[in-house]
Order: sequence, then structure tokens, then C-alpha cells
Amino acid sequence: MADIVKQILAKPIQLADQVTKAADEASSFKQECAELKSKTEKLVGLLRQAARASSDLYERPTRRIIDDTEQVLDKAFSLVLKCRANGLMKRVFTIIPAAAFRKMSSQLENSIGDVSWLLRVSASGDDRDDGYLGLPPIAANEPILCLIWEQIAILYTGSLDNRSDAAASLVSLARDNDRYGKLIIEEGGVGPLLKLLKEGKIEGQENAAKAIGLLGKDPESVEHMIHAGVCTVFAKILKEGPMKVQAVTAWAVSELAANYPKCQDLFAQHNIIRLLVSHLAFETIQEHSKYAIASNKAASIHAVVMANSNNATVKVAVDEYHQSPILHPMENQTPNQMHNVVTNTLAMRGVNLPQKLSNNHVRSNSQGNVKQFHHVYYQPQQSGANMKGRELEDPATKSYMKAMAARALWHLAKGNSSICRSITESRALLCFAVLLEKGTDDVQFNSAMALMEITAVAARDTDLRRSAFKPNSHACKLVVDQLLKIIEKADSELLISCIKAIGNLARTFRATETRMIAPLVKLLDEREAEVSKEAAIALTKFACTDNYLHLDHSKAIISAGGAKLLIQLVYFGEQIVQLSALVLLCYIALHVPDSEELAQAEVLTVLEWASKQSYMTQDETIDALLQEAKSRLELYQSRGSRGFH
Repeated sequence: MADIVKQILAKPIQLADQVTKAADEASSFKQECAELKSKTEKLVGLLRQAARASSDLYERPTRRIIDDTEQVLDKAFSLVLKCRANGLMKRVFTIIPAAAFRKMSSQLENSIGDVSWLLRVSASGDDRDDGYLGLPPIAANEPILCLIWEQIAILYTGSLDNRSDAAASLVSLARDNDRYGKLIIEEGGVGPLLKLLKEGKIEGQENAAKAIGLLGKDPESVEHMIHAGVCTVFAKILKEGPMKVQAVTAWAVSELAANYPKCQDLFAQHNIIRLLVSHLAFETIQEHSKYAIASNKAASIHAVVMANSNNATVKVAVDEYHQSPILHPMENQTPNQMHNVVTNTLAMRGVNLPQKLSNNHVRSNSQGNVKQFHHVYYQPQQSGANMKGRELEDPATKSYMKAMAARALWHLAKGNSSICRSITESRALLCFAVLLEKGTDDVQFNSAMALMEITAVAARDTDLRRSAFKPNSHACKLVVDQLLKIIEKADSELLISCIKAIGNLARTFRATETRMIAPLVKLLDEREAEVSKEAAIALTKFACTDNYLHLDHSKAIISAGGAKLLIQLVYFGEQIVQLSALVLLCYIALHVPDSEELAQAEVLTVLEWASKQSYMTQDETIDALLQEAKSRLELYQSRGSRGFH
């Protein structure tokens, strides 16, 4: 950087020296040339000072200001050269307006002001004047650019407190105007913000993370930040930063992923998915025994403990452990008890323990000790994030951390099969199930949205659907239970996302499992058109031909009273609902054409009416489905009409 700045400054310094020399040799307008010389000497003194401080200069304004200064000095040199004209004829034909000197003097004064401002704004933290630096003349037409330069310069050279304030100022600018955000990126603000996020105080780190999240408003900006190393910095913070900073960082991840989905895999490559799940699981799963899941570490240590077949006490303890519910980790016991069991067992097998474990001498190997030993290995540390001391954080911070972790997973999972697979193979589904029931409003909302996106990918990805949402999966059952509870209550902001999630899982349910049909049918009678529309779309995924159990589901919809409600929506519903209701009604008629309920509800009449409505038949797919359903009904109901009437 210092070498680049010295190269930039070399030419204007040389030009200034030439102006000074030419002014001494002037044979006309000597007074005006002397004034220009005085200002040029002042300017070149500042330029040499800048060259000595080149390592501290902020490159972006330096380039702009020095380029303008060079142009001014070039014009001044040309003007002074005209005053060196010798001979009567040259003087007669060399006309120099008096206004030219006034204009040049003003331009040199502006350059002096610009370079002076550059030196002040680039001063190190110890030398900086904390007062208002003012606007340089170069910023007269765009004062906001000068403010951005000033704040970024502070990020480069200021103290940690000043850098925190500068980051807060950039947050305010980026929030107010998208163009200001673009300017911050163009003027080199991302690098020092990332540096502050890594090494600043907590408040400064929060401000830096907020600024980065606000700057990533479009793909181009996010790509710039990725090249600057944002993934590595975010991973480091999510692993070992303060929880308040981690929460804001998780929010920033969600913003970047939402605005530039191509960065999802890059975040995943930096282990961010696992770190986010770890934060989601902290104090979530282990507090609920029914949500506990086995881990590889627990199994492997369990095998070590059981290897000592001569130790009857340990064997009895482990057997009883499998029959007992999993308690909260560390409850009513001290951590040293776990080390005692491990030390005792491994010592009898002739295995050397690491120093950290072997420092604890053997005291006992009671049943409680073995239980305690297992519980420690259900802690979230195994996911990579450092959770030391997190229990002491205030509840609001813990809740915000979970909300932002869920939000980040929501946007990272959207449309990405590999990330959804990573999420579902972890403890995340269990976490979402718990948080949908116990979390705060923000946590519940973000968890529901994450599940909606994961299930949307599973609906398209057969392998993911079969692995993550198997009917006998404990996690899947818990998730479905929570989704259905919300749908049955039908009074939550989570309703739409939960309806979509259940619809996405339509191909995972067994024929005997129809408990989700009735609540969805009930929502067809909902006053809000959006809810009715989503309920119809979800039910369509159960009744469509692609669903292997479409016949069973279609009969269940009819049994729940769906036919009459769908007829009302087709006739009287808002236009956004009518088409969705019509498609579902067509599938039901197509699959159960001999239904007495459909005949009594006069569904055929409804379909004939719909086929005459131009806006309902504009879509070729819907029109073809409508004609096929109508034909099936005409065939079966004409034959069976005597039995029906």
C-alpha cells in the first residue's frame, strides 16, 4: 500500500516543483505568479508530508484527491509557462485574462484543503483529532462520499472504540440508502469491517456484523464480500465469539444467503451449518428426554465402559441407564464423577488417558457416575462450537441466538438439497420440534420457515425425503405433531408456513395416517383467502396423481366434508382461491368418480360451470385436468345415478 501511494504522489510533487521554478522565471504577471508559487509551495509541502505518511493513507480518497491535485498543478504549470514569454511579439500574442489567475489560485486553495483533509482523516488513532473534520472541497458535490471516506479511514487507523463508532455510522448509512451501501463497498469498507469483527470489542463486533449484513443487499455485493473472506470470519465468530456477536453474525449469514443463494454452499464448506445447528441445540434438546438422540461419541465411550466385563457395578449401572430417562446434563452431580468412571475403566484395560482426564483420581464407579458420564456427551460441544460459559448468558440473548440461527438455516436450506441433507442428518429437526412448542415468537416463526423450506426441497428430492422423513423416524413424528398442533389451532402467524410444510410431506404418510386431512379441510372454510388457498394447495399434494396414496387421501378429504367446501370456494371464493379449489376438486373427482357424496353435491354441475369460465381455463394444464375429471364424472355418475337419486 505504501509503495502504491508513493507512486501516486511522485508526479504531482514533480509538477509542483516545476511550477515553483517556472514562477521564479516569469517575466510578466510577476505578482500573480508569486502568489501561485506561494500556494504551490504550501501544497507541495503537504504532498511530501503525505508521502512520508504513505503507509497510513487510505487509498481510495488518496487516489481521487491526488488525481484532481495533479490536474490542477498541470494547469498551473501551463499558466505560469505563458508568463515566461520572451520578446515583444510573444508578449503581444500571449493573452492571459486576469480571471485565469483568480481561478487557478482558487483551485490550488481547494487542493490544499483536500490534501490537508486527507492527512487529518488518515491520521492514526493516537494522532487523530476527534473533532469534526469538515468537508474537503472535493466533496462539495457529494458530501456523503466524504462522510463514508472518513468512517472507513477510522476503521483502518482508529482506536477500537472509534472503529466501533465508525461501524455504527456505516450501519446507519447502509440502512438508510442502498446507494450508500454500494459506495461503502466500492470505497473499500468491507475489509476493515471484517477485521473489526475479528478483533474488536463486543459492541464493535456487533456493529461490524450488522454493517456486513446490511451491505449484502444484492448478488454483486455479496460476491464481493465472499472474495474478501467473509465466510472464514463468520465461521470463526460462530465457533468461539461472544454469543451477542454470534447472534448478529447468524443474522448476517441469513441476509447474505437470502440475497445471493449461490453463496449457500460456500457457507456450508466453512462448517457454518454445523455451527448453527449447535447453537440451535444448546439448552434445547438435552432438557427434554423424549428429544434425546444417541451420538457416536456416546456409543463409543459406552463400548469402552462395557468392555470391562469384570466390573459388575459398571455393567449394572449401564443396564439401568438404558432403562432410565435421559436427564438434564450435569443435573445434581459434579463433572468430576464422569472422569472417575472413565479413568477407572480404562486404567483396568491398560489404556493411557489424556492428561486432562487422568488428573482425576478414582473415587467411585456408582450407577449415578455412569449416568453422568453419558449425559456429558449429549452436550452440544460435539458440534464444534465453543459453548463454554454460555449458561451464564441472559435468556433474551440465548433466545435471540436461537432465532437468528434458525433464520440462517431457513435461508441456507432454501432450494439446496445438500444443505438440507446436512441439516436433517444433524439434530436440527428435533430442535425445530422443541422450539415450535417452547420457543419465543421469533424462534417459532423462523423454525417454521426453516421447516417449510426443508420440506419443500424434500418434496422434490426423493432421496432426501426417504432418508429424513421416514414414517418411523422419531424426529419426523415430533415435527409433524407440532405442525399439526399449529394447524389445528389455526390462530398463529405460523399457520401458512406449517400448512405448506405438511403439504410438502404429503408423500411421506402411510395410508392409515389421515389425521392431517381433517384439519386442512377445516381451513378451507377459513375467512382469510390466503389460508384457504394454501390449505387447498396442500390437500392437492395429497390427492394428486403423483401421490401413490391419492385414492385413500381423496376419500379422506371427501369424508371430512371437503367436497361441499370446495364447491363453495369454486363458486364464491376470491379468484386466488378459486383455481386452487378447482384443481383439488378435479383430482378428487378424477380418483373417486363413483362417490355418492360427489353426486349429491352435484360436483359435475360445478365442473361444467367452471369449464365455461374463461379465466379458469386459461392454463392448459388446468383445462386438461378439468375436462378429464368431468368426463370421469359423466361416465360413473350417469351409470350410478339411479342408485344415488
